[in-house]
Amino acid sequence: MDRRTFFERGLLGAAGIGLFGLGSFTLGGASAKPKGKFEITRTDAEWKRQLTADQYYVLRTEGTERPFSSPLDKEKRAGTFICAGCQLPLFSSRTKFDSGTGWPSFYAPLPKAVGTSTDRLLGYPRTEVHCRRCGGHLGHVFEDGPKPTGLRYCMNGDAMLFRVGKG
Repeated sequence: MDRRTFFERGLLGAAGIGLFGLGSFTLGGASAKPKGKFEITRTDAEWKRQLTADQYYVLRTEGTERPFSSPLDKEKRAGTFICAGCQLPLFSSRTKFDSGTGWPSFYAPLPKAVGTSTDRLLGYPRTEVHCRRCGGHLGHVFEDGPKPTGLRYCMNGDAMLFRVGKG
């Protein structure tokens, strides 16, 4: 089993068992404050009122949903994936592909939609992806995606909403 498969399938568990069988994957819930300044800011209480518990967990505490748990992983219609926190358009359905990891995956974001930072939570550097407008945690980007970019934006479905349209 390669490193990506271990961490994304083995460690997390396709059945949602989580780290060492202790339930949901919770390593990401360490920081409730996004790094940097963003156009849209709210207090923690305001975010909690606006978002569902799952959206808050992912977007505001850098959590990770269970693999294969999001209906957006199977979404095939033409449209746009938008930030659940501020409704900024993030990804076109034209760039979506099935990575087999259990999370919605894309090979490119829309222009000026996302920002990145380095995450070392698992003991090695990963590129974290966040909404450029509200700072909400979306997921991570890896260099094992398809052409034309070779990138895999592995996003949490709870961090996004889907808007049907031409995408």
